[in-house]
Amino acid sequence: MRLLMLGGTDFVGRAVVEDAVRRGWEVTVFHRGRNAVPRGARSLLGDRTAPDGLAALAEGTWDAVVDTWSAAPRAVRESARLLAGRAGRYAYVSSVSVYDRPRQDGFTEEAPVVAGADPGAGRTDYARDKRGGELAAVESFGPDGALLVRAGLILGPHENIGRLPWWLHRVARGGDVLAPGPRELAVRYVDARDLAAWVLSAVERGSSGPYNVAGTPGRATMGELLDACVRVTGGAARLRWTPPATILAAGIEPWTQLPVWVPRGTELETAVYGMDVSRAVREGLRHRPAEETVADTWAWLRTLDGPAPLRADRPGVGVDPAVEAKVLGTAPGTAGN
Repeated sequence: MRLLMLGGTDFVGRAVVEDAVRRGWEVTVFHRGRNAVPRGARSLLGDRTAPDGLAALAEGTWDAVVDTWSAAPRAVRESARLLAGRAGRYAYVSSVSVYDRPRQDGFTEEAPVVAGADPGAGRTDYARDKRGGELAAVESFGPDGALLVRAGLILGPHENIGRLPWWLHRVARGGDVLAPGPRELAVRYVDARDLAAWVLSAVERGSSGPYNVAGTPGRATMGELLDACVRVTGGAARLRWTPPATILAAGIEPWTQLPVWVPRGTELETAVYGMDVSRAVREGLRHRPAEETVADTWAWLRTLDGPAPLRADRPGVGVDPAVEAKVLGTAPGTAGN
């Protein structure tokens, strides 16, 4: 298989490239030159946001394209238009954010999507940008040639959003850690490497249309995730499990200030963890253990000379230490690892 990866030096794109190389595919990475291309892949330089920025893609044919773009949809449109007729399939890594809200628990790929998305638009908001990217892929490759991967929460090595890296660094500092309860709260994430493996296998099968790709129900809990963080970082931290009401009363924002966590029974929980992934599971979606995702992410973080990379276009994550200390000083939480 000949694969063209648009991007491919960060997080999900990097995982796709590394997996494709392991499969023995011929891989070309089109990127801006900010990071090194994984070993075994061919490099083409260009900037999709610059005039004539796609010039390096003027020639060449591929069996498939994988695109993870999440800004102005017109960048996807221009790429897809240029590659139509020279690539067999266009796999666009989208997001469950494209679904309209509020969402019903167990929402499938048939659920209503956000209105107002335009494949030719400049940057708007994340949900409409991703939906616009989907429309752009279908516009040039048709419904049978476009694979729309609606990913949920993604964790793993090379994460550039900061969610799992924040928890690992916080736990590594030791002491009492504000652990948002309950311990058994389900968290549904997909490791970037498992997402990449599914995408490439879907491309091989000739899959098309939308797929929800996220963690399966019951595969991990907040307790299991944070316990793994304690183990892999050396066990110096003490988790203080704190009721959601106490956390919310302190003004702490779920999902951002305490990454991954959302209060049970809320609309936010349904929105980020309520998707039906049975279609992807039927087509081979598999998940590695939480311990492996956490351990490998920590191992990667320890190879870095400085802080983990963070995307400038995403909000920061993590709770202020002073706020955490204040809540821990008054919370009727329970300790324990």
